[in-house]
Amino acid sequence: MRNKIFVIILLIIIGCGEVDKEQVGNKQNVVDDLGNSFSADSVPQRVITLAPNLTEMIYELGVGSKLIGNTLYCNYPEQAKDVEKVGDLLTINYEKILELKPDIIFLTVEGNTKEGYNKLTELGLNVFISNPRGFKGIKKTILDLSRLFKKEKMADSLIQNWNKRLNHLKKVVDKNSHKSAMFLVSLQPIMLAGNNTYINEFLKFCGLKNITEDTDVNYPMFSREQVLVRNPDYIFYSDGMKKDEKDFKNAYPEWKNLSAVKKGNVIFIDSDLYFRPGPRFIIALEDLAASVYNLN
Repeated sequence: MRNKIFVIILLIIIGCGEVDKEQVGNKQNVVDDLGNSFSADSVPQRVITLAPNLTEMIYELGVGSKLIGNTLYCNYPEQAKDVEKVGDLLTINYEKILELKPDIIFLTVEGNTKEGYNKLTELGLNVFISNPRGFKGIKKTILDLSRLFKKEKMADSLIQNWNKRLNHLKKVVDKNSHKSAMFLVSLQPIMLAGNNTYINEFLKFCGLKNITEDTDVNYPMFSREQVLVRNPDYIFYSDGMKKDEKDFKNAYPEWKNLSAVKKGNVIFIDSDLYFRPGPRFIIALEDLAASVYNLN
């Protein structure tokens, strides 16, 4: 259970801002989220991704054929499953990576370890760091990748589509609903998505108040009694891919008195969809809004 919780947390990746550009002579470089500069002159032909959200971005830009390695957790789209596996989020097979001779490797800040980054750079490999905290960071990452792969028009089209769908949702959500919500990362122990997380953006967009908003901890541990006191109107539950409502209700019998349980507002979600700050964030947001506002 603890390993599963750790992996889920690693998939909820944090922080970055606007697109950075720098001019070097007549060259335009791409700067990653650690401030490292990469030439945008030549397109990488052999690519490895070490996080599922980055794998999804590579395919979304139409350059999946260049992907020669990814992780055991890279399961979307379907083609990603057939790519050579070079580790998971916690361990990396450095020998296999060296054998594959990648032009560039894409990592995330929290999805991968500092030790892994240091080892890869010590081996002389080009390592690009992505750090998307939320929607803004996702757009930055897709733009960064598009410039490296000469797919700027495709990225612009994707972002226009996302913005269009976001604007449509703004018309149907109630920003003043005053409803509260709890987003369970783990049921046993009770771990929640905090106020400073990527997941909280989903709740805020849909006009829901996170019951953890008064804590600065990204993933606070709550007691069963604290949940009862805060009495959320909605509960979003993801404990791996487990979706058995009986297990949820039996874990803490007294939770039957929660407003969310009484009103049938316990909503089970797809972990992979919600916990990956990548191109499917808009699908997750539409899914959450549809569950709250009964949209068709």
